[in-house]
Amino acid sequence: MIEVKNDSVLLSIDSNKQYDLPFLWLRDNCQCDKCRITETQEKQFLLHSVPVDIVPTSVIEKDNNILITWPDNHESIIPIDKIKESEISRYPKHQSWPANFQPNKFDWSDFLDDQAVCIEGLKDFVTYGVIILSNAPQESNSLELLSKRFGPLHETLFERIHNVSVTGHVYNVAHTSKGLPPHNDFASYKSQPSVQALHMLENECEGGESIIVDGWELAEDLKKEKPDFFNVLQEFQVPFREFDENNETYAEAPLIQCASNGAIESFRFSNQLMQMINPTKEGIREFYKAYHEVSARIYHDKYRSTFRLNGGEALIVASHRVLHAREPFVPNGKRHLQDAYFVYDNAANNLVLLS
Repeated sequence: MIEVKNDSVLLSIDSNKQYDLPFLWLRDNCQCDKCRITETQEKQFLLHSVPVDIVPTSVIEKDNNILITWPDNHESIIPIDKIKESEISRYPKHQSWPANFQPNKFDWSDFLDDQAVCIEGLKDFVTYGVIILSNAPQESNSLELLSKRFGPLHETLFERIHNVSVTGHVYNVAHTSKGLPPHNDFASYKSQPSVQALHMLENECEGGESIIVDGWELAEDLKKEKPDFFNVLQEFQVPFREFDENNETYAEAPLIQCASNGAIESFRFSNQLMQMINPTKEGIREFYKAYHEVSARIYHDKYRSTFRLNGGEALIVASHRVLHAREPFVPNGKRHLQDAYFVYDNAANNLVLLS
């Protein structure tokens, strides 16, 4: 049923669903061949080409379409099914980790070559922010192969694919046998890599269990329980730096970033890369109280999952959400990990494409 109001059209579907469609929205979303590029489905109509107070001369519903006539005699058509589809979420909904969460494992070859397995793996990755690929090749630079599912590598400084071992180039605590606190990599970039793949080539050492932390769940709890701290961590700029003799990276950013609707988009945390903050900076006392609270929560079992990453396994994390860490290990055998970065949007959109 159609009802024309002062500045919109009220579309009623069944008995319990209504859409209040502004006139400008209706004109902007015309699906006719004059307003759309037929070959690409792109919009070519320009909204400023009509008056801001435009009012239709006629609106009817016919054959499950809304048909609108405008003062310049342009006739718009908008399928009602397309309006319904605009409400459907493009991606699976993010979910909190259940108690005693362990990442689901998918066979490396099946993930790359079997479309059904890949769809399930990417759904799990988008939902929980983490998966493990088992039976992965134990050959260097195999992470290049993941570009089939995650898109091109997101290159950073230092190395295209980073080698992490106690015998290699040491510029980070990860290249020692010490415990590695929960963090996401390259907090020292304003635009942090959004997917990290950690590929264990060999792991013969005692200890060194892998740890992951659901930063978004932690931040959501903080928002509910200590909103003042949450607000401080959204606003206070924190400096981070990572460097070696040939490279320099530095960024200042808040620990928590949200979308315009309040949804958490990024949880940035790296104790080891965080730099000295100017002690005269406004709000530093409030920041440190909030930072202390977050630092403690990161070690709470509610948000953590611990497991051993064996040789021939690759841990994939949505790194704006999931922090990763490692227990200390005894360097009494071979331990060689390689990691590389990808773009989350490519992974999520590949799920849509395959589905």
